[in-house]
Amino acid sequence: MKKILMFTYSIAAYAIGFSSILYWILSVSNLIPEIAIDQEPRVSLWLALLNNFFLIALFGIQHSVMARKWFKDWFAKYFLRPIERSTFVLVSGLLLFNLVYHWQPIGGIIWEVASNSLLYHILFFLFFAGWAILFISSFLINHFDLFGLRQTYLELMGKPYQPLEFRVIGFYKLVRHPIYFGMLLGMWATTTMSVTHLAFAIAVTAYIIIGTRLEEKDLTTEFGETYKAYKKGRGMLIPFLKGSKTKDTYVKRTNKKIKQVQ
Repeated sequence: MKKILMFTYSIAAYAIGFSSILYWILSVSNLIPEIAIDQEPRVSLWLALLNNFFLIALFGIQHSVMARKWFKDWFAKYFLRPIERSTFVLVSGLLLFNLVYHWQPIGGIIWEVASNSLLYHILFFLFFAGWAILFISSFLINHFDLFGLRQTYLELMGKPYQPLEFRVIGFYKLVRHPIYFGMLLGMWATTTMSVTHLAFAIAVTAYIIIGTRLEEKDLTTEFGETYKAYKKGRGMLIPFLKGSKTKDTYVKRTNKKIKQVQ
């Protein structure tokens, strides 16, 4: 019964976490005006900035703290380890809903591309391409492990949990963090850049840069020289940042090391 409850909990957490991402995408796309972040300002500029800073800080701190190994070890002492990732997804989803819903518009337009122009269609293509890269990349590493379902499913089946292997496939051959790259592309490729959207994009970008550096420390600790070699072959957030002459060499070297460990 306990295992069934854990799996049910992880399904609910997944639904909330995944829905929050879709809500976020729709809010920054302006495809549904009622939930778009670009609304008329409702409070003073300074109050809006203070509110928005608090929202992004709350979301960023939660992500950074709950993703650290020391927190996961602490969680396992007092709660069931298989639901640790699901709990992270659940809290992240709730805070993302909170971030988008309570984000205060600032007003003002930085740029607005005419709907009958080529650039308009290019930006819309890049917008959807960014979010597609995010979701595809999550499946490349294991979407269901990332969202906590694999952990509770294995527990339900009575099988031990095995950490994911480090593999260099798909978009990961071009950039170290394609999920974050897709997120940034989706945020910045917009046909209408309002001051509200700009503030949102800057805040998310700052969080991603800080969070990615913390994550890379954990990955280096976990995978050692294998990850150090991988880092030299491509950029952290920007594809093709490293020379193409070294890219294939490091992909082959990294995958060779993984096979040797296995």
